[in-house]
Amino acid sequence: MAMGRPREFDTGRVLESALHVFWTKGYEGATMADLSTATNLKPGSIYAAFGSKAGLFKQVVDHYSSTVFGYGAEAIEADTAREVARRWLLGAADATTGTDTPPGCLLVQGALVAGDTAAEAKADLTARRRSAEELLTERFARARAAGDLPPAVEPRDAAAYVIALSQGFAVQAASGAGRTELRRLAELALRKLPWE
Repeated sequence: MAMGRPREFDTGRVLESALHVFWTKGYEGATMADLSTATNLKPGSIYAAFGSKAGLFKQVVDHYSSTVFGYGAEAIEADTAREVARRWLLGAADATTGTDTPPGCLLVQGALVAGDTAAEAKADLTARRRSAEELLTERFARARAAGDLPPAVEPRDAAAYVIALSQGFAVQAASGAGRTELRRLAELALRKLPWE
């Protein structure tokens, strides 16, 4: 059995380079020429490694979710509902104003700019945002069951509140707001959470 040529590129570096292209230009705006230039791979190599532009995008979003958006997983591990909200909001403020990434959030901006031809990519981003909100809802449900969240507070509402703020941070960052400004907004929201 003949073996194909081994890949001669660092997949992590390729994903990081493609991330910048998709994040800056959106799924539809990112051309194969853009991706080829950014990754230093010929279009044929991109197709061979990732199957399609959509396949590359999916792996880029997986990479983004485990790196830039990693603050979400850390936040839900916090001991209290307040600390969950604090980690989530400060994490969003930092992630949307990263020094090595474009401003904003790939999951938010990608869905806002995707048109009809990018329906699959937009659906994937929407599902991922819903999944994040569901994880936060489950965490707040555990907090309510433990007596850390008042019984009258719906966990889904608490999660939606935190998500809405963090998505607002992404829009603000994409519009030019800096990390200091967004951290101040997070601290303002944390002075007294709606359920306290």
